[in-house]
Amino acid sequence: MPDSVRAVEAVLFAAAEPMTPEEIAAHVGEGAAVETALGALAGDYAGRGVNLVERGGRWHFQTAGDLAHLLRREREEPRRLSRAAVETLAIVAYHEPVSRAEIEAIRGVQISKGTLDVLMEAGWVRPAGRREVPGRPLTYATTPAFLAHFGLENRRDLPGIDDLKAAGLLDPIDAALAEMGQGELESEDEGD
Repeated sequence: MPDSVRAVEAVLFAAAEPMTPEEIAAHVGEGAAVETALGALAGDYAGRGVNLVERGGRWHFQTAGDLAHLLRREREEPRRLSRAAVETLAIVAYHEPVSRAEIEAIRGVQISKGTLDVLMEAGWVRPAGRREVPGRPLTYATTPAFLAHFGLENRRDLPGIDDLKAAGLLDPIDAALAEMGQGELESEDEGD
């Protein structure tokens, strides 16, 4: 297999989106016979589990049509968490083990039973025992699946407040209020 055919194959294999011959040529070099390489590759991949196809002037690899059903069964639809679930998950991760009452106190609103159920069903939160206080409330903690999903080795790898600010993930209104509160404290100190 000539080097230009291999180069075109590598570019298409790594591409996230279908590519035009001109886009492929920009990667492999203008002197490469991209059209010839595409024809050769399409022939090589014909009848295999993966085919090289052209759609609307763009080329890409796709699963052979007669095997597509194999992938549909395995595909899991990603579940989007509600804002309440994301907030609850963050509270559990940063404060574990934590009871439902503590979660509600931190969030400032009641959480529905379904919120914790969704997190437990996802395998990210688990019951962590009962507190030795009156009423013996059930506490919750994160699971190893939570750490694996978010690419963490342990809870100490969770981002801190400075990391969150740097990433722009904290609400600018909260940051402005915090600065305003700090400014008011400083001006009160100066007046004394």
